[in-house]
Amino acid sequence: MKRNFMYVLVGAIGLTVASCATKNASTQKGANVPAYEVLDLPKVSLKDFKKNSAGAYVLFDGTSLNGWRGYGKDHVPSKWGIDNGTLKFSKAPAGVQNPEGGDLIFAHDFKNFELEFEWKISKGGNSGTFFLAKEIKGQPIYISSPEFQLLDNENHPDAKQGVDGNRKSSSLYDMIPAKPQNAFPAGEWNRAKIVVNKGKVTHYQNDEKVVEYELWTPEWTQLLEASKFSKEKWPLAFELLNNVGGKSKSGVIGFQDHGDDVWLRNITVKEL
Repeated sequence: MKRNFMYVLVGAIGLTVASCATKNASTQKGANVPAYEVLDLPKVSLKDFKKNSAGAYVLFDGTSLNGWRGYGKDHVPSKWGIDNGTLKFSKAPAGVQNPEGGDLIFAHDFKNFELEFEWKISKGGNSGTFFLAKEIKGQPIYISSPEFQLLDNENHPDAKQGVDGNRKSSSLYDMIPAKPQNAFPAGEWNRAKIVVNKGKVTHYQNDEKVVEYELWTPEWTQLLEASKFSKEKWPLAFELLNNVGGKSKSGVIGFQDHGDDVWLRNITVKEL
């Protein structure tokens, strides 16, 4: 990993200001953070999406991928598609030559919201949900976003790694374990909800609150320092996650290509 380069600032004014804020913060701390570029790619307006009876925007209705695209891309990678009314990542989609993978995002910056969806995963499968993410050129989505883990707890080795189960389903990945751990087995549908409101984040799994934390606090920094995203282990991830959402404290929602089949449905967001 190369270091000691000047920051590259690009894109719309809001993203440029956010990048400048990050640069200033790292300079003040004397951190040796590698250069990075925040991409300015097309976003969509929520005015083009319907609301359900609860007042939440329907991001995926089972028939259209309108509003979705690959992370850092201008199109939907071919490993993502619609399968019997679900949004599916397929590690080997039928009839597709040289299929393209990558994480998938809904191209709108959310700030305070309730994200709800249902998910199921293949045996031994691994995936994740991201929020407040920025699109960083040449970097994975999780370098700037907390991760709500999606996992087959019984068959994927990640469930036994980390600390106290903090890599199991619905955990804040590698930081806070979901308790109680009430995920259903591979192949069964789970209900998930992520609430972000003025820095307070709550994870729900199958209608139970399982994780709670606050961003942009000393406690948040301590969580990062105790994880794989610490300043020593991964200085760029630490810089971005410690200032998650940038100056606007907002970002995109995304789902992970971890190489395993995963299905999603009933994806909605209610702005708070």
